[in-house]
Amino acid sequence: MDSLHLIDAIGPFFRDYDRRTINWSKIPWAHVDTQTAGPDADVWWSRVRADFEVICQKASDWGFDALSIDDVAHLADHDWLEPEVRSKIARYQTEFRHLFDIAQRHGLAVYVTMDVFSATPGLQQRLETDRVHPNAYLAALLPAFFETFPQVRGIISRIGESDGKDVRDDFHSQLVIQTPKQARQLLNDILPVFEKAQRRLVFRTWTVGAYPIGDLMWNRRTFKETFDGITSPALVISMKFGDSDFFRFLPLNKNFFRTKIPKIIELQTRREYEGCGEYPSFVGWDYERYVRELKQAENVIGCMVWSQTGGWVPFRRLAMLDPQAVWTDINTFVTIKVVKEKLLVEQAVRLYAQRNGIADSGALLELLRLSDEVIRELLYTEEFARQKLYFRRVRIPPTLQVYWGNVFISHSVRKLMRHFVQDPETALRSAARCLDLLDRMKELAADCGLPVEDIEYMKDTFEILALAREYYFLPFTEELQQRLRDAKSNYKKKYPKRGLRARYRIKMDFKPLILNRRHLSWAIQLLMRRRRGYRMVDRIVTLNLLSLVYRVIAKRRPHWIPQFARDSAMGVDVVFR
Repeated sequence: MDSLHLIDAIGPFFRDYDRRTINWSKIPWAHVDTQTAGPDADVWWSRVRADFEVICQKASDWGFDALSIDDVAHLADHDWLEPEVRSKIARYQTEFRHLFDIAQRHGLAVYVTMDVFSATPGLQQRLETDRVHPNAYLAALLPAFFETFPQVRGIISRIGESDGKDVRDDFHSQLVIQTPKQARQLLNDILPVFEKAQRRLVFRTWTVGAYPIGDLMWNRRTFKETFDGITSPALVISMKFGDSDFFRFLPLNKNFFRTKIPKIIELQTRREYEGCGEYPSFVGWDYERYVRELKQAENVIGCMVWSQTGGWVPFRRLAMLDPQAVWTDINTFVTIKVVKEKLLVEQAVRLYAQRNGIADSGALLELLRLSDEVIRELLYTEEFARQKLYFRRVRIPPTLQVYWGNVFISHSVRKLMRHFVQDPETALRSAARCLDLLDRMKELAADCGLPVEDIEYMKDTFEILALAREYYFLPFTEELQQRLRDAKSNYKKKYPKRGLRARYRIKMDFKPLILNRRHLSWAIQLLMRRRRGYRMVDRIVTLNLLSLVYRVIAKRRPHWIPQFARDSAMGVDVVFR
């Protein structure tokens, strides 16, 4: 099977998207409708095409051979859709043909994303009335879609995550695949369509822990039940590099070694949990290690690089389009060179410097290495990050303090950090050392002609993280609590909400946690495990009884669940399904 090196291309659709927190999981179709409803629609689409041209030109020049873009639901017409929706789809089809032609002109194959399953209210009602299964609907829909868009070489399917709670759109996706058996049936039902049309189905194993299929990305039994015996030449499996989302400190996903089916690795260069390109967060050496380990895996044919997609954050730099997105662009350039051309990181960085007029490639290398160290040691707490912890069907993220655009500084986080971190002195020394490294990074950025103000912003943010670490591991004092409040106030003044630069939200809560240390330890031992396999207590309590308890709490005591957990993304309730 031919190699496949994908890059996402949704950036042009976020121009002038004026929201405090942006959902970067897919094209904001409601925003597209707003921009194209009036007399300036042609102007807006013209700018989208111009931006798309820039992305395609750079992607092709850097070494990518395909791109991904959203989404089948908004581009596939069907008689059962509401008339006003069909009218929009007709307009989208016209405009996307231009985009697909641009991609082809630059030698890039087009892959379109597809949630299983997206529907409008009218379509959902018709499916239920006529008792048509989503699999059957898709099997009938896709042949016409491929005829409408001969430029499309394949579909990228997502079964384990649906639209967030903030999505306001004609279509809304929902989780309909709940078991390995259902996932396997989906493949059996639609793969013949892809084979007949000579297209590829890129099947993503990403899941957020919902239902028995929720551990597909790491559980060998679920993986085997889904894929064993399937031999379709149209199928490609796409897996994130670890057992969780795009975090550091994660070993390579072992499922890469458990199937002969062609597969690609998902990598992220606009780091959604590490500033989204607002400051350098270099991942080249991590990805180089994964590429080296993948040499032992059979039939790995490429990668899917996320240069813009992912996260609910206030940060809005557009990869490959905005000059300010230079840190994401460096990550993306180095990643494709390491994965596809098998260059060493040092070779790829020197090549980037040469192409972009940076005379001192050694200074750039030192800057990127220091950024890697600072992220690993201060945005993460290394001793905690290296621990393998699972709750229900998900691996616990390696960071508790920073999530998307939020920094959490609270008594509950303090309790957890003091439980898991046995060597607080090393954690405190690492924080102090990293602040010194940031001063050196500013000097190196100036030497390279890169934005020093980004390093200053990074230091302002990371100084709060370092102060929070003192709060976690030193004896509590009112003076330290006041220093944290003052630091937050100064940060907000320097980076106002409507200023030129988006900032993190610093969420502080010093109210004591009800559980004492002993009870917290018991709760952690009951609810969390340190190995992938499920314990008996997991099967009885955390996978079953806890779901019932959560539903009761969500209904009768919703205020017990933090607002961030209730309202962000799909909501924390999805983990308890």
